[in-house]
Amino acid sequence: MGSITNQNDALFAQIKSVLDQARQQVKKTINHQMVMAYWEIGRLIVEQEQQGQVRAEYGKQQLQQLSKRLTNEFGKGFDTTNLRNMRRMYLAFPIRETLSLELSWSHYNVLARVENSAARTWYAQEAVSQSWSVRALERQIGVLYYERLLASKDKQVLTQEAANKTAPLGDSPQDYLRDPYILDFLNLQDKTYQESDLEEGIINNLQKFLLELGKGFAFVERQQRIRTEDGDYYIDLVFYNFHLKCFLLIDLKMNKLTHQDVGQMDMYVRMYEEQKRAHDDNPTIGLILCSERNNTVAKYSVLNESKQLFASKYTTTLPTEEELQRELEREREHILRIQEQRAAYQATSV
Repeated sequence: MGSITNQNDALFAQIKSVLDQARQQVKKTINHQMVMAYWEIGRLIVEQEQQGQVRAEYGKQQLQQLSKRLTNEFGKGFDTTNLRNMRRMYLAFPIRETLSLELSWSHYNVLARVENSAARTWYAQEAVSQSWSVRALERQIGVLYYERLLASKDKQVLTQEAANKTAPLGDSPQDYLRDPYILDFLNLQDKTYQESDLEEGIINNLQKFLLELGKGFAFVERQQRIRTEDGDYYIDLVFYNFHLKCFLLIDLKMNKLTHQDVGQMDMYVRMYEEQKRAHDDNPTIGLILCSERNNTVAKYSVLNESKQLFASKYTTTLPTEEELQRELEREREHILRIQEQRAAYQATSV
């Protein structure tokens, strides 16, 4: 009897797997056909408007009439707002072959709102490769993931005196780290929380933190102990990145970045290299997450030249888009000043 039951369980599991895969494939096919249909509708609307050189007011009336007829024929989903969304989607993705089978109409509706074409393309590629939900995509766009990643990359490129290099994102550790990190999902609104509260909040919201941290990261351990002959040391958070094939050590600091923080992380990385890193792992990365930057420490400490140590600011509240843009502009100005100073120094050295 037991043998028959086990055989039935195995058969059921196999059939269930077949049906689940079939349903997923059907769902993916339906989503793709919907995307293609809406793209085609957007194309037809744009070409009709361009051909007739439609005046704005007349175009509005035309869409209203078209919406009414389509709704009467096919039901919901064809109001004027949706028709405008289809038109916008076509204008954002005019090449049909670039549309992905992995992304839904909701994904493309969100992507079409991104004005920067390079950013839009990058978000679309990341949404596919990282299997972002629509909500995850909206959040990453909302906190300017692409722009912050580029700003962080630019700083490191200039530090390495390769300002003109145009390597694609994802070639080195700095391409996976950003500044600042937005930790609004921790709900730490006041300033009375401690580092332990910050750490606890990250652990309790690990999935959201991994999304903010970037692609390829997996959680390893919290408060990982490193033993030495002089005592034990504890690293706040340890992650592993499967793309970089290395460990990431994170030290959480409530204060403005200090040289003691840098020295401590430098020691952690050196100890980790000696005790934990496997022979086939790449060099360990150390990231200090602090509440406030310190450009002096960054300039005159080992952070300035190290390829393994990084420091980023974090914020526990979601900045407005204007605040994030101002922050990025300040970073770009800072980078430009460094570039000008180095150019002047090189000119006087010749």
